[in-house]
Amino acid sequence: MDFRIADTFTDSLANLTGEEQKAVKTTAFDLQVDPSRPGLSFHALDRAKDPRFCSVRVSKDLRLIVHKMPESLLLCFVDHHNKAYDWAERRKLEVHPTTGAAQIVEVRERVEERIVPRYVERPVLKPPLFGRFSDEDLLSFGVPPEWLEAVRQADEDSILVLAEHLPGEAADALLELAVGGTPRPKVPPEPVNPFDHPDAQRRFRIVSDVEELARALDYPWEKWTIFLHPAQRELVERRFKGPARVSGSAGTGKSIVAIHRAACLARTNPDARLLLTTFSDPLASALRGKLSCLIGKEPRVGERIEVDALETVARRLYERSLGPVEVASREEVRRRIEEAAAESPGLPYSLGFLASEWQEIVDAWGLDSWEAYRDVPRLGRKKQLPEKQRQTLWGVFDRVRRSLQESGAVTPAGLYRRLAERFAVESPPYDFVVVDEAQDVSVPQLRFLASLGGGRPDGLFFAGDLGQRIFQMPFSWKRLGVDIRGRSGTLRVNYRTSHQIRGKSDRLLGKEVADVDGNVEDRSDTVSVFNGPPPTIETFGTPEEEIKSVGRWLAARAAEGVRPEEIGVFVRSAAEVARASAAVEAAGLAPTVLDERVKRVRDRVSVGTMHLSKGLEFRSVAVMACDDEVLPSQERIEAITDETDLEEVYNTERHLLYVACTRARDHLSVTGVDPASEFLQDLDA
Repeated sequence: MDFRIADTFTDSLANLTGEEQKAVKTTAFDLQVDPSRPGLSFHALDRAKDPRFCSVRVSKDLRLIVHKMPESLLLCFVDHHNKAYDWAERRKLEVHPTTGAAQIVEVRERVEERIVPRYVERPVLKPPLFGRFSDEDLLSFGVPPEWLEAVRQADEDSILVLAEHLPGEAADALLELAVGGTPRPKVPPEPVNPFDHPDAQRRFRIVSDVEELARALDYPWEKWTIFLHPAQRELVERRFKGPARVSGSAGTGKSIVAIHRAACLARTNPDARLLLTTFSDPLASALRGKLSCLIGKEPRVGERIEVDALETVARRLYERSLGPVEVASREEVRRRIEEAAAESPGLPYSLGFLASEWQEIVDAWGLDSWEAYRDVPRLGRKKQLPEKQRQTLWGVFDRVRRSLQESGAVTPAGLYRRLAERFAVESPPYDFVVVDEAQDVSVPQLRFLASLGGGRPDGLFFAGDLGQRIFQMPFSWKRLGVDIRGRSGTLRVNYRTSHQIRGKSDRLLGKEVADVDGNVEDRSDTVSVFNGPPPTIETFGTPEEEIKSVGRWLAARAAEGVRPEEIGVFVRSAAEVARASAAVEAAGLAPTVLDERVKRVRDRVSVGTMHLSKGLEFRSVAVMACDDEVLPSQERIEAITDETDLEEVYNTERHLLYVACTRARDHLSVTGVDPASEFLQDLDA
């Protein structure tokens, strides 16, 4: 007998308490091992439209809803008695007559005849969105036949609420149509098992043994490990002749694709060694945990995938290939720059400008001569220096270079550069490299990665979002031998963030984001698959008023059942962390301040800087202290020596707020003290 679990089951399991989840898992294990064992009584549901739905008793009040057929058993839903029965009575499992995919369909006559948006007031009747499509068109997108009439009546206000009642592939197709896209029909090329159809595989996962079931039930919020969207699966499994990149706005599953891509390459290349990497230790730790969840039953696959931050990988490879290394810190380099500049009295440049020119031009590109510095394209550095001024500056930078050489120290950029030179002439240690958060890869890091991936098919795979670039200046990938033109894909379906939060957050960015090489990411047709309350954006007269108000907002979320560990509060810098912690305490909750390890604590609200929010997800997020001289950072603005560089500072500060806001799934609050950040006007336009 095939034993399957549905995504509706993992969703409902996550809503139970820890003790309730333990009881459900025990029952699920018993069903998987022997569904006929004594004590596992299947109770028929007299009012269910689908007679194959049964309930299984978990405890005095908990009921597990299963769909039972002679050849299969499907875990569908779990909740307290009345809610579980109500769910089953409003649904049926059927095979779509056009696509051939198995679907759990909500029974149309059990839903209100007119679907009214919960979060949108509709003052006037708006034209239907799908009136021009035939029944055959809508059926080909996976719309159940009994929902055709409701779909035809849907307008731009009701479509999101309607989507909540439809199977996932139908909802995705309609949302894409609503924003002007053209979804592919869902008709399979040949008859297949209804559960093997790609659309069904995003909802139902066959579980072969108890160990696999245990992994699935231990990570109810990580359902991506079980249910991969077809658009994601296509990028995971596609073969590329050279470097490739997947992009998409926050919440579209780029990291999911990166992890699955690494696992897929390892499975299909049994003798290969792989690197899955990102730019920081906390994000690498998160990738490692999720990969372990995905391939926990495949130790030989896991042994061949190395997961670490890029700097950790580089140091290890350097010591292994080139010997011990002393890496000069940024502070030490800055001191050497200051000493070298002192030998040129009257130099008309600040220490801040000299340090950034060194880091972003001289050291990043490995310039070792006056000629190289004179001729380098100054992408990302908008100040165009006359040749005479460059000569003066080169005198300073050349002294810094010689000072470092004499001490035997190497900068982080120099470490990457030497490794790139090494692996240009000898075999690299990895056959495939997968990079997450690739938008924040630096020039020397990309040069190093290019030496690892070479020109091999599938050698390099990047996942990132230009709209979330918060650490690096823009530069040309193509110039460094990483040309992704014609080998890129964009994810457009947002599963993490509600329509209301995504819509507000997107106002911080343009509809298109382009890199230096002309690769354009179109963000205008991204869609969220679920609705939610609108974000609150407020300005207060004093920090104390803000603290009290945010405290009330946090207390309201907790009263609605949001657990403390599902809440995050973020601010621009460490200077505002105390303000955030005070708001958490005002709500009667306990805060935990995130450090570089970014480890959440059970029963505590996570508090930290916007930079540390990167890669995290919460049901509810409050972004505080968005004051005028806090965001954008006044310190960064005052450090600018060339006014034309101001645009780049503003861009990365916008990206930073966008990152923080898009950590929220269901609820978002953004606040500041008057005069507030100008970015709040964009959010609330």
